[in-house]
Order: sequence, then C-alpha cells, then structure tokens
Amino acid sequence: MLRTRVITALALLALVLPSLFLLPQAYWAMLVAIFIGIGAWEWGGLLKMTEAGRRLLGAVLAIICAAVSLLEPAAMGIGAGAGLAAPWVLAAYGVAAVFWCAVVPLWLRAKWALPHGLPGIVVGAVVLFPTWLALVQLRVSGPGILLAILAVVWMADIAAYFSGKAFGRHKLAPAISPGKTWEGAIGAGLGVVLYGLALRLGFSFAPVGLPLWIVCLLAVTAISIVGDLYESMLKRQAGIKDSSNVLPGHGGVLDRIDSLTSTLPVVALLWLLLSRGQG
Repeated sequence: MLRTRVITALALLALVLPSLFLLPQAYWAMLVAIFIGIGAWEWGGLLKMTEAGRRLLGAVLAIICAAVSLLEPAAMGIGAGAGLAAPWVLAAYGVAAVFWCAVVPLWLRAKWALPHGLPGIVVGAVVLFPTWLALVQLRVSGPGILLAILAVVWMADIAAYFSGKAFGRHKLAPAISPGKTWEGAIGAGLGVVLYGLALRLGFSFAPVGLPLWIVCLLAVTAISIVGDLYESMLKRQAGIKDSSNVLPGHGGVLDRIDSLTSTLPVVALLWLLLSRGQG
C-alpha cells in the first residue's frame, strides 16, 4: 500500500510540477479543468448518480471551465489586460467564502445530507468551480507563489497527522472523522504559523503586518480543516471510503483537494481585494 502511494505521488509530481512552472497560462487552465472535471465525476458518485450521469457532470464542468478561460482570457491572466478582479470573479469567490465560512460549519453541526438532483449539483459547482478559478488566477503572481500557497494546506495536513498521532486524545468530530483530534488541529495551526514565518523571514514574503499575517494563517488552517471534515462527512453519508480510485493508494481527486476547495477561493478573494486596495 505504501509503495503504491509513493509511486502515485511521484507520478503526480512528475506531471504537476513541470506543468505548474512551464505551461503557458492558457494550457494550465485547461489542465486544471480536466482535474476539476474528474472531481465533478466523483461528486456525482456522492450524489448517487448513474455512471452516465457522472461522466456527463464531469464533462460539463470541465467544458464550462475551459469555455470560461477562452471567453474571459483577461480574468485568467492570459495576455494583456487587468480583468482578474472582474465582478463575476469576485462574486464566485464571495459565494464560495460564504459557503465555507458560514454555511458549512452549520452543515457540519447539523449533519445535513447532501441533496440529490439539481441542488446537489449546484453545491458541487460552488465547491469545484471557484477552486478551478483560484488555481488558475493565483498562478498569475508566479508558479512559486501558487506552490507556496498549496504548501500551506499540505503543511496543515502533515502537522495535523503527526501531532495527532503523538498527542491526540480529544476527538475533534468523532461522528464525522474519528481519526481527527483537537491536538492535531492545534498542531496544524502551529505548523502553518511556523511555515508562514519561514516564508516571511526567508523569502521576505510579507503581504500584511505580522499580527494580521498570523491571524490569516490560523484562519486558513481552520478553513482547511472545515473542508476536510466536510468531504469526510459526505463520504461517510454516501457509505464510501474514497471518492474514487483514480489515484491508486490515494483515492480520488476530491480526496486530494478536499482542503484546497475550501481554502483556495478564500485566499484568492483576499488576494484580489488586497491587490485592489494597494492599486
């Protein structure tokens, strides 16, 4: 099992890292659209759709993302222009931010079931489309910046795992994800803050003052945990362990981006608002 996970992880790195740093922006948008399309296919599984319906859902969302990148190149950072903060972009991120910061905590508390049919598809669009948009737009500042942002979530996961294994005693949400503990969540926050301080000191990355920077890092950590718990609850309700098996040893695309779906749109929204304020 470990060997399979390592091989899959190396294969993903071999695909994603060169693409992240070398692909033109338009091709990067298309590549990410394919991954999001696979995520939509997996979302159809959570909705108990037929295989044909799942494939249609995945294809439609991938096509929508591709069409947006072709019709709104300025918003994608393709070519000249300053359309990154277009009204529809801010609206998409705003809806996602409200969903993750206000709706999902209530959803987790009440343990609502994912609605089937059109309402469930709309929820999937709110989860996946802003994630695609953020993965494309955040790369405009540089592939290294996007990689550093992604590493925040990875650091949270790694720190939570090891601190939970070492010190975990108090369950965070036993009915949703029995393995997660409050000690793991605290460890995730500490790990992310240390990572953020290293970025600030080692690379002079200081978008805001130090106190606000620490608050932002802790907020991103909390939102990443919310995203992780949300998908865990949906999978438990659907009676499945992984969203799919397209990534041997790792499950599916949704299993790999669960925390990113909640954090990236919020980070992208803050980035755009901060950029407009400075402009």
